[in-house]
Amino acid sequence: AALLWGTILLACSCGPGPPRVGAAPLLAATYVLDDSNGLGREFDGIGAVSGGGATSRLLVNYQEPYRSQILDYLFKPNFGASLHILKVEIGGDAQSTDGTEPSHMHYENDENYFRGYEWWLMKEAKKRNPQIKLIGLPWAFPGWIGKGENWPYDYPDITAYYIVSWILGAKQYHDLDIDYIGIWNERAFSSKYIKLLRYTLDKHGLEQVRIIASDRLWEPISFVMMIDSELHGVVDVIGAHYPGTKTVQNAILTGKKLWSSEDYSTFNNDVGAGCWARILNQNYVNGNMTSTIAWNLVASYYEELPFGRCALMTAQEPWSGHYKVESPIWITAHTTQFTQPGWSYLQVDGHLEGGGSFVALTDGLGNLTIIIETMSHNHSKCIRPPLPNFSVIPQRATFYLRGSFYMVETLQVWHSRLDFESGKSSLFQQLHPVKVWKGRFSLDLNVDEVYTLTTLKTGWKCEFPEPPPPQPFPSNYRDDFNIRNPPFSEAPNFADQTGVFEYFVNASDPGDHVFTLRQVVVQRPITWVSDADQTISVIGNFKWVNITVTCDIYIEKPRDGGVFIAGRVDNGGIYVRRTKGVFFWVFADGSYRVTGDLAGEEILMKGLAGVRDNAWHTLTLNIQGNSASGLLNGYPLWENVTISKPGNGWAALGTRSFEFAQFDNFHIE
Repeated sequence: AALLWGTILLACSCGPGPPRVGAAPLLAATYVLDDSNGLGREFDGIGAVSGGGATSRLLVNYQEPYRSQILDYLFKPNFGASLHILKVEIGGDAQSTDGTEPSHMHYENDENYFRGYEWWLMKEAKKRNPQIKLIGLPWAFPGWIGKGENWPYDYPDITAYYIVSWILGAKQYHDLDIDYIGIWNERAFSSKYIKLLRYTLDKHGLEQVRIIASDRLWEPISFVMMIDSELHGVVDVIGAHYPGTKTVQNAILTGKKLWSSEDYSTFNNDVGAGCWARILNQNYVNGNMTSTIAWNLVASYYEELPFGRCALMTAQEPWSGHYKVESPIWITAHTTQFTQPGWSYLQVDGHLEGGGSFVALTDGLGNLTIIIETMSHNHSKCIRPPLPNFSVIPQRATFYLRGSFYMVETLQVWHSRLDFESGKSSLFQQLHPVKVWKGRFSLDLNVDEVYTLTTLKTGWKCEFPEPPPPQPFPSNYRDDFNIRNPPFSEAPNFADQTGVFEYFVNASDPGDHVFTLRQVVVQRPITWVSDADQTISVIGNFKWVNITVTCDIYIEKPRDGGVFIAGRVDNGGIYVRRTKGVFFWVFADGSYRVTGDLAGEEILMKGLAGVRDNAWHTLTLNIQGNSASGLLNGYPLWENVTISKPGNGWAALGTRSFEFAQFDNFHIE
């Protein structure tokens, strides 16, 4: 026994620190892991969301090798986060948190399965892990689906056709098999639509695609499924968002798989890692949830947009190549590197006597993985819901292995300790194996730790050389959009906040403006939040104060069309309607305006410019200190407009309404 304890103390020496001299004896408790009376629920995997929205926007513009390194940390098995599931937004041309994502069908007679970056991301994930599960979910829909109404269920056959087209396009153009499809993110569901979606999937030979509903709360979907047997028959998974590790009785009574289909959404420091560690275990321990999916995958959007850095890792500087593998990546690895979808949970209570939790999983072939977390209350708060008080204390846990695990002799040990005093956390370190003696072993657990004990020897902590250091966005930046076969539909670094701005080939212009950037959404979408009434795309450094923006513009809409360029733009994402800044507008009727807001209500100057539609003009906006001036075609048009606030912000361009317009030779200084 002394020899055994020597081994175990050695195994844990990296975790709890020096033994307590003269300290009170540790709380001791025993736990039994036994598969002889059957297993618990089937495990469906750990994943993350790209989208909802535009969260991966800047990732695509990283140069190699950094872009591939980021993708390896996320998706490569036994490497980093080793994710089992990738969930993507089915772009709907509308604002869905941090930007808009383009639809595969802007208009009724339009299909294009190469817009945006989610196709590319799914292929990169599959390239690294052919087994990864793919989920598609819409946040918004193009306006034509509602025929003018802000509602996707009035014509459910059209909506079902639109969604099934996306699934078919994924296969036809990218050889991607979509495994699960959702209904409408965090908005109402329609039983009629869900049944019609199942019928449409089956009609197109997509019987293998499973339906998740309703990506909101446990109710009312669970109750409706209990009283509607046809709906119960077509929904495969009940997905709830931010369930606080709890479920409801109706959901359990359906007998369906229960998932936390969006969770976490917390700033990715060590508290975020503590949140993630706690819910990864306790979503099953408290709520019978067999999959947890993080929003979001990678923070590849301007940090000053809503929920900056609420992701598993950070990659928001394609211009410098800098990225950061944050602690939630290694917390993820504690589960993902030692389990697979199709494994089963053991039937255990899962609560530790001294606070914290554990889960145990098996592949049914003799392998066993145990994940233990002892996250304290203040170090594991997620962004939502509020976390009730609880306490965690140092403790000794003794595990008895029974059933088919009785013969296990050693377990590999992986350990993380979040250190909030020194700030020097130890993440995903391999310790000495634990010897199991007659089906028994003990561990001394400190607070804010994660342990994985496993029969698998495949775990790996891979690390690339340090990426380049962070750099601000270039202070002199230009884009002439002259690219014949762009790899992506959107120009680098532009972050669309209402509308969609795409590369365009101007076949009718043999002159200087063949290749342009064009705003292409001409009808207000079925929105998820309150999109602006104007379209806007932001770019640059949010800290910019003094700035000159120059851009060639082309109004396509006669009479009441209009475009703008802007500086010191202070808002975006779900708050886009309240955006302030300095906006220089020109209109097809020949007038111009300078406003302090995107809505155009705070007029600082107005007059005649002589601009007309279907002709190219050059706008220049110059902001220095508390004064702004504007040039048209190189000649002063207005000057000495006093600017009080905002004091800093991005550059931007956009249109007066949902209308076609083109931009070229964009330059910021």
